[in-house]
Amino acid sequence: MLATVLHLATVLHLIPVLGAAKSKVPFYIAGGVLVIWALVLSMGIGRARPDFPSNKAGERAVIAVTATLVVLATAMAVVTSGGGA
Repeated sequence: MLATVLHLATVLHLIPVLGAAKSKVPFYIAGGVLVIWALVLSMGIGRARPDFPSNKAGERAVIAVTATLVVLATAMAVVTSGGGA
C-alpha cells in the first residue's frame, strides 16, 4: 500500500513535466493500462474465480490499485487537455 502511495506521489510530481508538451500519449498510456486492468479483473480473474478476492487484504489491494489507476488516468486527462483559460 505504501509503495502505491509513493508511486502515485512520484507520478503526480511528474504531471507538469508530462503536460508541458500537451501530448496525449500519457493519457493514452494511463487509460490503456486502466482498461487492461479492468478486463483482466472482470474477464480473466473474475470468470475463473467467482469468489475473487477471497479475503479482505486482497479486496483492499484490488481497490487500491484500481483507485490509483483511475486517479492517474483522470490526472493525465486533465493535464493533457487542450483547453486553457
